[in-house]
Amino acid sequence: MKHLMGVVLLVLMFLTGAAWAGPVNINTADATTLASAIKGVGEKKAQAIIQYRKEHGPFKSVDELASVPGIGEKTVAKNRSNLTVGKSSVPDADQSAAAK
Repeated sequence: MKHLMGVVLLVLMFLTGAAWAGPVNINTADATTLASAIKGVGEKKAQAIIQYRKEHGPFKSVDELASVPGIGEKTVAKNRSNLTVGKSSVPDADQSAAAK
């Protein structure tokens, strides 16, 4: 019985691991990470994010993600709390509104 409880606990920890991992840095994450972390983004859109990053340099804000072909503002809004660009001097839209 203790073994079964341990297995169940381990499975639950594995399934909720993404919630404990913290925000995903869209400037450093690979395609697999982007596809699994961003709701509404699969491998193809994740590759588009990486291509955009290569062509335009690092994202200055999470909002800039909406500039990637195939990624809209609704996708950004839906995922904003799980995304980061690392240290940045340009605030995201929700941070700008809170500062006013």
